[in-house]
Amino acid sequence: MEQNQKPIAKFSAGAVSAGIWENEATVKGKAVTILKACVGRRYKDRNDNWKTTYSFSRNEIPLAIYCLQKAFEAIIEKGTEGSSNIEEENVI
Repeated sequence: MEQNQKPIAKFSAGAVSAGIWENEATVKGKAVTILKACVGRRYKDRNDNWKTTYSFSRNEIPLAIYCLQKAFEAIIEKGTEGSSNIEEENVI
């Protein structure tokens, strides 16, 4: 991933979010785009700075599952619909 690259879609539930990223790969000598999902949770530290963590409490796990399910659905739809755009969705 490039430093300034942004996800093509993001799904949020509270402080938890999942992003969909495009990755270029070579498969059998052919360049292809692979979509991957990443999940994290934002929080402020003691100094009031925003941080990201990839661990979840018991009550945050369902939010992570929800965001990943939405990301999975978007990846499947994009794969079957060709070049359709994936929209961002904020829930809860």
